[in-house]
Amino acid sequence: MTTTTTPPRAPAGSDFAVLARRITNEGLMRRRPAYYLARLSLVTLLFLGGWTVFVLVGPSWWQLLTAVLLAVAFAQLALVAHDLAHRQVFRTKRPSAFAGLLAGNLGIGMSYGWWMDKHTRHHNNPNHDDLDPDVAPEVLIWATESAVGRRGLAAFITRHQAGLFFPLLTLLAIDLKVSSVKALRNGTVKRPGIEIALLLLHAAAYLSALLLVLTPAQAVAFLLVHQALFGVYLGMTFAPNHKGMPHPVGDEDFLRRQVLTSRNVRGGRLTDLALGGLNYQIEHHLFPGMPSANLRRAQPIVQEYCASIGVTYEQTGLIESYRQALRYLHEVGEPARAAHAAR
Repeated sequence: MTTTTTPPRAPAGSDFAVLARRITNEGLMRRRPAYYLARLSLVTLLFLGGWTVFVLVGPSWWQLLTAVLLAVAFAQLALVAHDLAHRQVFRTKRPSAFAGLLAGNLGIGMSYGWWMDKHTRHHNNPNHDDLDPDVAPEVLIWATESAVGRRGLAAFITRHQAGLFFPLLTLLAIDLKVSSVKALRNGTVKRPGIEIALLLLHAAAYLSALLLVLTPAQAVAFLLVHQALFGVYLGMTFAPNHKGMPHPVGDEDFLRRQVLTSRNVRGGRLTDLALGGLNYQIEHHLFPGMPSANLRRAQPIVQEYCASIGVTYEQTGLIESYRQALRYLHEVGEPARAAHAAR
């Protein structure tokens, strides 16, 4: 159970092979130890600093502001776990897995092994209706045919899923925990013993901190605000990447399968920081093992190359990326709205 770190070897004359040689010759696949030392240090300081503020503030409703700070810290830690899973930080599996378990299971309360398996399948077949778990029909529907035949609450959500998208993100952190428990129960996680132990330690430490420092009402409010905002931040980080992009049939070559299903988000250093480099989604999908600090330099190379071989390269602003995703959700829900109106 390992995440995609390098694309499959392409024939020497393929479109991707030509691009890969250029990227390699530019040195963009080299590790960036100084960058990751600084980034991991800053994220760790943010995480520990947030909990230090939590203890110092004590039983106060001002802790809801601390919940906002820790939501950002949790999301940034999740983005670090993403880079660890792709072995962008460490070259070998053991230190990557160890750090990933600390960040995922112990830090944010999510099974690192479950997420890594899921994310690997997404990278191998992005936006594929049958093979990408990120577009599988669950609460939200990403394929029109899946919208037909739903009943009750599921049908209501499908009819209004564009408007409900951001509110539903408030439940994402809970969904990550529920999915983690399910994966640990059904045996799909490689190291269930250590993963369960770290998840229990996270839950015990998190709940103990809330109950020891806050009043019961403040603890409930903190938990709701913190987990909701963590889910919204994380969801808004990943939502612009593929939602609303074409769904392939599966016979495309590697380069087209990755480029045509992905969307880049324009922005400066602040956008890079907020989205953890995932705003360069096309480059990341082509070269998942590339350190996120190098994606900005790879972007013009990949864009120019795609133009030279006639491959569409989608890039838009952050707000427009959300509009496109919401517009697509609304279109997918049309059969459900039509069926409801015909009753």
